[in-house]
Amino acid sequence: MTRRSDETKAAILAAARSQFAANGFRGTTIRAIAADAAIDPAMVMRYFGNKDGLFAAAVDTDLLLPDLVGVARSKLGETLVAHFIDRWEGDPGEVMLTLLRSAVSDDAAADRMRTIFATQLLPTVASAVDDPTTAPHRAGLIATQMLGLALSRHLLRLPPVAEASRDELVRQIGPTVQRYLRHPL
Repeated sequence: MTRRSDETKAAILAAARSQFAANGFRGTTIRAIAADAAIDPAMVMRYFGNKDGLFAAAVDTDLLLPDLVGVARSKLGETLVAHFIDRWEGDPGEVMLTLLRSAVSDDAAADRMRTIFATQLLPTVASAVDDPTTAPHRAGLIATQMLGLALSRHLLRLPPVAEASRDELVRQIGPTVQRYLRHPL
């Protein structure tokens, strides 16, 4: 029985996500992904072109950032922190953690992270600030908090951060993100 094209592609992506999560970009091979997906390595290349293309597809994620236009100005920081925690700990969380883990040591992963920053976080921040020319700097500061939180909570598993409840983290980190959004730089 042969697999349909969409089933094969889904199996390759599932195997790739697993391999990239376990071994990072550099430690993952097309052969290992193909073996996990129970297909010939040539099929991986057929669908994704090369390892970079496969990685980009495997970590393609939409942060689904909230529309901040309707959020009370005093709640913007808390809203973003809560949203990021929910995303890191929800369904696409492993994809995002794989991307974070790989971005530290691989240029392709770091480039993907920069693309997500530029196309998703930056426009959201620009919509919430009075002076859009400050949005890149503000978004960069917010990224330091959200990426640092994810690194500390999920990858390093620092006990105080890993053991804190979602609500505690929102209450404690929200004011910092609020300052980045609303206070003078």
